[in-house]
Amino acid sequence: MTPLMAGLVLFALLLVLLTGGVWIAIALAAVAWFGLHFFTTTPPDVNLFQSFWGSSASWTLAALPMFIWMGEILYRTKLSEEMFEGLAPWLGWLPGRLMHVNILGCAIFGTVSGSSAATCATIAKVALPELKRRGYDEKTCLGSLAAAGTLGILLPPSIIMVVYAVAAEVSIIKVFLAGFIPGFVLTALFSGYIIVWALLNPSKTPPDEAKTTFAQKLYKTRLLVPCMALIVFVVWVMVIGWATATEAAAYGVLGALGIAWWSGGLNRETFWQSLIGATRLSCMIMFILAGASFLSSCMAFTGIPRALAEWVYSLAPHKYTLIAILAGIYILLGTALDGVSMIVLTTSIVIPMVEKAGFDLVWFGIFIVLLVEIAELTPPLGFNIFVLQTMTGRDSNYVALASLPFFFMMVLCIALITLFPELATWLPDWLIGVAKK
Repeated sequence: MTPLMAGLVLFALLLVLLTGGVWIAIALAAVAWFGLHFFTTTPPDVNLFQSFWGSSASWTLAALPMFIWMGEILYRTKLSEEMFEGLAPWLGWLPGRLMHVNILGCAIFGTVSGSSAATCATIAKVALPELKRRGYDEKTCLGSLAAAGTLGILLPPSIIMVVYAVAAEVSIIKVFLAGFIPGFVLTALFSGYIIVWALLNPSKTPPDEAKTTFAQKLYKTRLLVPCMALIVFVVWVMVIGWATATEAAAYGVLGALGIAWWSGGLNRETFWQSLIGATRLSCMIMFILAGASFLSSCMAFTGIPRALAEWVYSLAPHKYTLIAILAGIYILLGTALDGVSMIVLTTSIVIPMVEKAGFDLVWFGIFIVLLVEIAELTPPLGFNIFVLQTMTGRDSNYVALASLPFFFMMVLCIALITLFPELATWLPDWLIGVAKK
């Protein structure tokens, strides 16, 4: 059997297992075992042990549970409430007014959370009741929260970025830095849509009730200082070479504990809940990574990635055609898989194609992260849709339709970074060059 035929068989088996409700990590490992047993002469048991140990005993991956814990600590403090209070006084003059708090609040919290669902849930918990009380349009509020929550995985430090950097064997720091400008562009696109919507629907935007002086606005802004200071510190110590990504994550945890203590939200219960929550999520991701590592080993022995890359290369597609095909595939995968699984399952196959097409792997990481963001809004497995459905009692289809305009803003952002790749590559190249001087 040819490698491509073997690949089709393994893909079909994986779909059957996932559709049947098998855990993703178990499904990946089972497919790898099947492939090694029937399509190679390599003993599956030896590769299983090597893959699981090799994927887990990684110093680079030690950053993952630390960043998760940092987000869990801040998730259980008063940080989100303070951000709403600090941002709201400055946004009354914009069309759409306090709905922009959803966007900016998610952007700020996302830089310390690293998780899309946690960002969405945290800001929604504070913003939704307040916006409903003031009479803002519920559908647009839900759509903006579902979409802006995805900024948690685009703005560093991001769990998905760490996973991609490890899987693609590129610098975590470069991928982190590459996310800033696209993150700002996407934030501007989301707010831009709200401005246009508000101008077209003036009756759905209530008047600005809170009249505050400039001095009062400045006083409220102090509430943003702890969060912004933590963001700048974590990123800067990596850029100037004082700390690796793992060490910076540890500093971030200490900073998050300090903020939680300072705000009065740190006690024995919140500390324990944050630790247990981080442990559960980290174990889930590590288990998936171990299964995916085993499957990657199977792919290498069967020669499927090389054969697929050579087949695509033989078609001689234009590089933008290749990117369009990959975008469609990832959007389709997003309806059935979570972001971590999408990345670890496909990188061993996709990276050779992307490299042959001449794309920068750091840029491609941001491209994939944006597609994972879209997956967070794509039924039936859109996590942000589930979060808001649970919090509001609204049907998941209602939330998905509410987020549709913001879905198109994400597609526009993907088009922009594809046409202008410097949006992703300029900042890491420039900052690392400055740091070396």
